[in-house]
Amino acid sequence: MFRNSPVGLSLHGFFFFCDRCNGSRVKSKGHGVSDSMKPEAQVACAAGPTVVIQLIFLNMVYIGLAPGDLLTSFFGLTMVYAALIMYDDAQVKKKLKMKYVLVTGGVVSGLGKGVTASSIGLLLQACGLRVTSIKIDPYLNTVAGTMSPFEHGEVFVLHDGGEVDLDLGNYERFLDSTLSRDNNLTTGKIYQSVIDKERKGDYLGKTVQVVPHVTDAIQEWIERVANVHVDGKEGPPDVCVIELGATIGDIESMPFIEALGQFSYKAGPDNFCLVHVSLVPVLSVVGEQVVFCGFDIFHGDSILLTFALQKTKPTQHSVRGLRSLGLTPNILACRSTKALEDNVKTKLSQFCHVPEENIVTLYDVPNIWHVPLLLRVHKAILKQLNLLGKAVEADMTEWSARTKVYDTLQDPVKIAMVGKYSGLTDSYLSGLKALLHASVACHKKLIVEWVAASDLEEITAQEASDVHKAAWDLLKGADGILVPGGFGDRGVQGKILATKFARENQVPFLGICVGMQLAVVEFARSILGFEDANSTEFEPETSSPCVIFMPEGSTTHMGGLTFRYGNAKFVDERHRHRYEVNPDMISEIENAGLSFVGKDETGRRTELVELQNHSYFVGVQFHPEFKSRPGKPSALFLGLIAAAS
Repeated sequence: MFRNSPVGLSLHGFFFFCDRCNGSRVKSKGHGVSDSMKPEAQVACAAGPTVVIQLIFLNMVYIGLAPGDLLTSFFGLTMVYAALIMYDDAQVKKKLKMKYVLVTGGVVSGLGKGVTASSIGLLLQACGLRVTSIKIDPYLNTVAGTMSPFEHGEVFVLHDGGEVDLDLGNYERFLDSTLSRDNNLTTGKIYQSVIDKERKGDYLGKTVQVVPHVTDAIQEWIERVANVHVDGKEGPPDVCVIELGATIGDIESMPFIEALGQFSYKAGPDNFCLVHVSLVPVLSVVGEQVVFCGFDIFHGDSILLTFALQKTKPTQHSVRGLRSLGLTPNILACRSTKALEDNVKTKLSQFCHVPEENIVTLYDVPNIWHVPLLLRVHKAILKQLNLLGKAVEADMTEWSARTKVYDTLQDPVKIAMVGKYSGLTDSYLSGLKALLHASVACHKKLIVEWVAASDLEEITAQEASDVHKAAWDLLKGADGILVPGGFGDRGVQGKILATKFARENQVPFLGICVGMQLAVVEFARSILGFEDANSTEFEPETSSPCVIFMPEGSTTHMGGLTFRYGNAKFVDERHRHRYEVNPDMISEIENAGLSFVGKDETGRRTELVELQNHSYFVGVQFHPEFKSRPGKPSALFLGLIAAAS
């Protein structure tokens, strides 16, 4: 009763205020409001207990309060403080409702952090939670669009036109979500935002530094983006999975490490879980010679014993470095060629301070669809984030069934991928995934034949005839041909030759972006007799400009766009282009047999072409591969595989 009375509540509020505010002041090593204080203490501390004393003193001196009135005044003021603190505490709890899972990597790059982060998101989704994702890339580029595929693999295009890291493509495919450009955070974006604020005077003349200004900007970005839904439903997600690119210890990622260390403290242990992906290499170690005695058959003989050992030292050093930077892993995901042995798990647990049940092996598997089934860390994450009461039992039935189908496919379908970067599969990652989704749906085992477009050209025949012949043999042996998008004029003539071969020999064909444009160019050259037909991107002075820069268009138009195919309406098709089919040549080309069956809502921009009297000859200006999903393959890729089968 006393606690619920005005007096009890006042005292409780006053002591609560002193405790919370004083604890924060100790951490801030000073007086007054500090950024390092607990958020709920900042409101109260802005006034401070000095105000209470001053108000009471003024009441005594100038108003002449009696001792009883003094006590009443004291209780009243502390009740106000208690109300303020409880209100602000509620606001903080509301703000920190979001749960965060951070995925980091150690020892070496390329361990599969992106697939691990995607798999974690999928598992949490299977538990009935709403999930969003953020990829942090610590390079200075503000977007990935200008980066060579040799540097960073494919550039993935989002619905809002953002050109981002290919890992966001993994997130969208695994989670069937629609992300925005803000879901990809780079050093360049952060520094640009900080400099813009400094130029506007937002820092009020302060010296702008990495800590606290850059680290604060990182945390603010994460909190803002994490609360935006990506699944089309109203309200914020339940969990945000953050992948930190690069490797722990890299100098360029240090501001992000510092910011995430502060962020984990602010969020609290119930709202933050760290999954560290590291390497446990398997080394073949040659031991000493052993002499076998006591049996006539081995008497005097000796052999050299060889042991395969899983080495934990790289992971130990990686975790030690992570902890020294202020981050402590809750879960270890260990990459290895085989499952971790029990003694290895025990050793890792002892030296890395991670429970054995929270250490999992990501060993080599036939395809990445196995990774979520292998990972199975959702219960440990749910426990760490205090979500066991909210989540349901993970339902991976459909995913498991699809993975099993993938593993048992026997009947092959060969697709020739005719591109500029044939030696680097990550350059066409989304196209490969779209082919895979379609082939699994058709119960076919996908075999991709990589054909360098330039190897098909006559100049290669003169300089390296064996290379030229090998390229043509691959093309002629394929069941279908895919010419993906790309920039630059290298290999253009080879792509045109591949397109001509598909058209003349009834080989199923799909051309994407530049692939579609070159299909129009080839048709104009071969059927209409326009020998000089070309795109002004490659030949600005051509007398037959089949593809031009559209005057009313933007040089940087990308992202979702709506177009019509007959009576059907296609929404959110991803674009990454600057040139379009010349509207002035469309009627002449159509009369010769190449139909422009899909156009945008203005009727001027061509989105889809189709050749009459052909098994499957389709070209599209947009990128259908960016919207293909496991279990929901792109219709255009599905058509290619079905025709090729």
